Order: sequence, then C-alpha cells, then structure tokens
Amino acid sequence: MNLAALDWRRFLTPTKLKLLAAPVFIFLVLTMMVLPLPPFFLDVMFTFNIAMSIVVLLVGMYVQRPLEFAAFPAVLLVTTLLRLSLNVASTRVVLLEGHTGPDAAGKVIESFGQFLVGGNTAIGVVVFVILVIINFAVVTKGAGRIAEVSARFTLDAMPGKQMAIDADLNAGLIDEAEARRRRREIQKEAEFYGAMDGASKFVRGDAVAGILITLINVLGGLAVGTIGHGMDFGRAIDTYVLLTIGDGLVAQIPSLMISIAAGMVVSRVAEEEQEEDVGGQLLGQLFSKPPVLMIAAAIVGLLGTIPGMPNLVFLLIAGGLGFLAWKRWQHEAAKAAAAARTAPPPPTEETVEATWNDVQPVDVLGLEVGYRLIPLVDPQQGGELIKRIRGLRKRFAQEVGFLPPTVHIRDNLELKPNVYRVIVKGVEIASAEVFPGQYLAINPGQVTGPLSGRETTDPAFGLPAMWIDAAQRERAYALGYTVVDAATVVATHLNQILVDHAAELLGREEVQALLDRFKQEAPKLVEDVVPSLVTVTLLHKVLQLLLEEGVVIRDLRTILETLAEHAPKTQDPYELTSRVREALGRAIVQSLVPGQQKVPVLVLDPGLERVLSQAVSGAAQGAIEPGLADTLLRRISEAAQRMEQSGKAPILLVPPQLRWLLARFLKRSVPMLRVLSHAEMPDNRGIEIVEMIGAA
Repeated sequence: MNLAALDWRRFLTPTKLKLLAAPVFIFLVLTMMVLPLPPFFLDVMFTFNIAMSIVVLLVGMYVQRPLEFAAFPAVLLVTTLLRLSLNVASTRVVLLEGHTGPDAAGKVIESFGQFLVGGNTAIGVVVFVILVIINFAVVTKGAGRIAEVSARFTLDAMPGKQMAIDADLNAGLIDEAEARRRRREIQKEAEFYGAMDGASKFVRGDAVAGILITLINVLGGLAVGTIGHGMDFGRAIDTYVLLTIGDGLVAQIPSLMISIAAGMVVSRVAEEEQEEDVGGQLLGQLFSKPPVLMIAAAIVGLLGTIPGMPNLVFLLIAGGLGFLAWKRWQHEAAKAAAAARTAPPPPTEETVEATWNDVQPVDVLGLEVGYRLIPLVDPQQGGELIKRIRGLRKRFAQEVGFLPPTVHIRDNLELKPNVYRVIVKGVEIASAEVFPGQYLAINPGQVTGPLSGRETTDPAFGLPAMWIDAAQRERAYALGYTVVDAATVVATHLNQILVDHAAELLGREEVQALLDRFKQEAPKLVEDVVPSLVTVTLLHKVLQLLLEEGVVIRDLRTILETLAEHAPKTQDPYELTSRVREALGRAIVQSLVPGQQKVPVLVLDPGLERVLSQAVSGAAQGAIEPGLADTLLRRISEAAQRMEQSGKAPILLVPPQLRWLLARFLKRSVPMLRVLSHAEMPDNRGIEIVEMIGAA
C-alpha cells in the first residue's frame, strides 16, 4: 500500500472527528490515572475542568425544559470521571514531589492553596470542610432526592398522559403526527429522569471520594514527608496539608457547580404558557408584584430606623425595593393605558330608524361563555380554544363527511362567571362549568387512589371527575386519572355535541356544498341522480336519517348509486335510507367492531319477533302494547349495559322489517345501542349471539 497516495482529508472530516472526540477524551482521562503527568499538564487539565463546570452550570441555568439538556446524565458521568482522574494524578505528584515546594503539583493547586485560603492550613481545612458539607449534605442530597421522586412520578404518570394524548387525538385537537411527537416526548422524559436518578449517584459518590482522597493525601503526605524525606512534623503538615487542601478545593469547587447544575435541571418547572430560563422565572415571579415589593421595602426600612442596626445598609435596600415597586407600577400603568388606546371606542347612542339589518339570523351553532372564561377564547390572552375548535371542525369533516357550521363564540354576562353553554339553532343544548388554571381529573374507572378537589362530572361523557390544582396534576397522572385542562374540556364537550347533533347541523346549504364538491370527482353520477331522480330535499332527508343513527356520510358515491337504483321505485325517505344502510353495511359494522372477528350481537326470541312483526303490519301502524314495550325496553337496556361493561359494542340484530321500529323505540332510552338488520351484515363477517331477548 502506498501511504503517500492516501488522502488523509477523507479521515479528517468534521463528522468523523466528532465521532472520535468522545472515545479519545475518555481514553485520555483513563490514561491520567495510570501515567505520571507533569505539573504544567495538570494545570491545563484543572483549568479545563473548571471551565467545563462553568459551562455546564450556565447551560443548566438557561435551559427552558429538562429535555433540552438530555445529555446531562452522560455529562455528569464524564465530568465525575475527569475529576477523579485528576485527583489520582495530582495525588501521585503531591506525594512524589511535595517535598520540593508548594508549586510541586502545579500553579493551579498552589494558587488555590495560597490565594483562596491565605496560605493558612487551619483556614484551608475549615473552608474545605464547609464546601464538602454544602456539596454533600445539601446540594447533592437534595438534587438526588428530586431526581428520584421525579423519575418515580414520571414513570407512574405515563399511562395517564398517554390517555390524555389519545383523548386530544379523538377530540380532533391534535393530529396523528402531533400525537406521535407527544408520545416520544413523554418516553424521553421518563428515560431522562430515570437516567438522572442514576447519574445523581455519581455526584454523591464523587463527594464521598473527595473526602476520602483528602484524608488519604494528608496521612500519606505526612508519612512520606517525615519518613521518606526526613522533614520535621510541623513543616510536613504545612507543606502536604496545604497542597492537599489546594488539591481538594480545585476538585470540590467544580463539583459544587456541577451539583448545582444538576439541582437546577431536575427541579426545573416550565410554564406551559411561556417557557423561560431560571433567571427569567426568578425575576418574573419574585419581583413582578408592586404591592409585595412595597411592603417588603416598608418592613426593611422600619428595621433600618432601629438604633444599633446598620441603618445605611437597611435604608439603601429599602430604597431599592421601593424604587423597583414604583417602576413596576409605572410599567403596569403604561400597559393599561396602551390597552385602553387600542380598545375600540364605545358606540355612540343615537336614535335611528329600524331596518332589516336589525333582524339577526339565529346562529346554527354557538358557544356562550361567562366573563372568567373569556381568556380561553381570546388569542391575545393566550387562549387556545378557538384554535382547537378549528382543528375539531376539520377532524369532524374528515370523519363524518361534511363541514359543520362555524361556531359563533360570544361572552354572556347573564351566565355565571365560569359557565359556558352550547347553542344549536338558538336553543341551549348543554352547559357546564369549567375553571381556567385548574385541571379536570377524569376517573376512567381504574384509578388507584383519591384526589382532593372540587367533585364534578365530565360534561362530555358523564364520567366522575374532579377539578384539581396544577400542583396535583402529576400525582393525578400517577394514580391513573385522565387529566385535561379547561380548554380541552370545552372542546371535547363541543365535539361530542357535534357528533350527537350532526343531523341538525346538516342543512340544505351543506348538502348543496357537498354535491358541488363531489361533482368535481363524479360529475356524471351527480347529474344523473340530482335532481332528475332525487331532489335536494329528499337527499337532505336521507342524509339526516343516516346521521341520526350515527352513520357517517363520507361514502357519497355509494349513497348516490344506491339512490339511483331504488329512487325510481319509491320516494319514501325511510325506505331509501334502509336501502342505503344495507349498501353501507360493511362500513357500519366495521365502525362498530373493527377487524375481521365475529360480531357480538343481541337477538330477539323468535316468538317475540313474530309479535313485533304483527304490530308493524297491523292496523296499529307500529304501536307496541304498553306492557310488552316496558318489558322489552328493560330487558334490552340491561343486556346492552352488560355488553358495554364487558368491553363490547352493544348491537341488536333484528329482521329488516323491525329495524326502523326498534331503532326509533330504543333511541332515547338506550342511546349506546345500535340496531342493525340482517341485510346490513356483510357476508364475510360471522356473528356471535351474546344473549337472546325474550318477552317472558
């Protein structure tokens, strides 16, 4: 091989050098434990260790979320290993060359021994012991405990957070990509805190090792100095203890900075509204309230007037706090004045003639909120509800098959401050009370402990729930609750109302827009069916009947083709809807029981079917005898509840001539039940009879 012909630039690319940096660094650190190092190289490495500690401390202060410093556990291991290697290398030099003078182990150790402790052995020992106590008993112990608790609570809260993500996804508040991103973030968070729990033991072990190394160096130095070099005991103490204390301080100060950085990272609590670094949080939350600053200034100033106190210092601090309070008041007044200038002027009162513009049409879909909920719907105040409602409408259009009307949001002073209500065509459909700044902990039925808060019921699904403070959110996750904020509660409730009242929200305008949109894909089909065979009014009625029973209308092609086949024979919307349901049978069954497994169903006793068939075909026109109706309703309701509790979709399978009668009869009393006819069951799906309903 011709070495001269090799192009070494291929092996020196930035990417390959970056891959080599970590292994080479670890190898050099391990080499320092074995090979003797000259004093100058020790100075370089001690200075590098101090610089690295400062960088780590500053990074820990300026991260906004712990995951931004995901490499911190590995950094803790590397910096700990570096300090221990330097301790071993400096111990070797101190014991071998300490008798030659205070600079035997380099200028850095000499400077720490002479300058920082004044060259006094007793002072050096006291300062070193204080630093060790602060690092070992306070910072390291506290950071390790926070990391341990955070790791446990983060792992326990993972199921609840996953359920909250699934709830947001099902409500249309986020898409699948955002859901995957949040799941990855939760997993990374759990891995980070778990790693920090273990890495905190490195820091604690480093503090213990520093104490032991210092004691060994003192005893070993005295032995080497007095026995090996014939030094008197006093001179040996001054020489070796001073070098050992300087060596210990050089190691303990960077160790203290790393411990502080670890404590800052694991105790970091980011605000959802606006993420800041530690400095921004301290300044924004400690010195943001003028009344607090003014009261503190008055108390400190009062103490400064007491005879015998350092009056000048107290009065200066009081003046500084008072000046800061005055500046904060000026800042808030300027913000209020700016808001007042940008506010629209009040309307002028004048008597004008009534016009047709005074006739306001009724909103198809409206949301009214109390005055305390205005921040939820005001983007200028950080409200995200409008954004979530837009995502909700988009998801509804994708899943159901038509775009629902725009949600008109307005405040209503007649409502209670925390109450909202949903209006459909001018009529109140539902209302509930939410509390911004708090979280709704919903009990899905598998929680492992209680919470303290305001008991309530989830407005969307009727599950038992409780309003809790933000401080209890992680504990609620860990106990198995599904935790959502106030905006998510409103959005989820509104989504459920959209689904339940989809038939009312589908108007002629929406049907015409749906036809115009579908005409771009199948113009011939639309022209042949509407309006030659089916009027827009009849199509509107058929689509509404489908939506009333939870059948989506996305497959407009199948709907129009079925109407084209059967509309020449009948114009009855109920009969046409039955034919369309049969054509959509595969999709209906798939939405209720995904996959290819057998469909669990309830069926009627053959004798009961004959009685009901006679009622349908008799002169009573579908009327059921009251006693039979009551018994039938009770038995079907109990069977449907048993199916739902076992995790199965409640389905009642009946003959085609009975489906419409029983669907209308059971709709209000058993809303979770779906009534299917034999004609709607696809050929490739088997059935599993869970229970047979009889009249006796």
